[in-house]
Amino acid sequence: MTKTSDHFLSVWAFAALLTLVACVFAPAVANTDVRSKEAPVPKIQKVYKIQIELDGAVISATLDDNPTVRDFIARLPLTVELKDYASTEKVGFLPHKLSTQNAPPGSTPVVGDISYYAPWGNLAIYYQDFAYSPGLVRLGRISSGIEHLNFSGEKHATISLIHPN
Repeated sequence: MTKTSDHFLSVWAFAALLTLVACVFAPAVANTDVRSKEAPVPKIQKVYKIQIELDGAVISATLDDNPTVRDFIARLPLTVELKDYASTEKVGFLPHKLSTQNAPPGSTPVVGDISYYAPWGNLAIYYQDFAYSPGLVRLGRISSGIEHLNFSGEKHATISLIHPN
């Protein structure tokens, strides 16, 4: 062999060694770089819209996407008797208890919240803020018509799903 061919083989061997090293280590580095630069893919949640009809007046609301909400909407449409409770909320007893799978241990309701009070099995629609309540599962929030909750006595409320997205 000549000096030129020895040099060529040395350069070729060195290049082959670099290629091998790059193949072994590059995927780990490349994956790390790509993951750190990409934003996490957001989980697409369904949006459930309902209406609550009270003597011709309509309250609109958007519900969250969780197991309790999915159990609730599976039972719609339904009619409940809404009545005042503690000058804070309108409550209506549901015909069957809802699932509380993966539900938080409680929540702190604010004006406009629609919740499920698991210990009693009732729907609660808040027109006043209230304290943290164990067993209270937030279902969603009123988007319009909260003023229609300003009534005394009892009213039939028909709750319907209007937008299964």
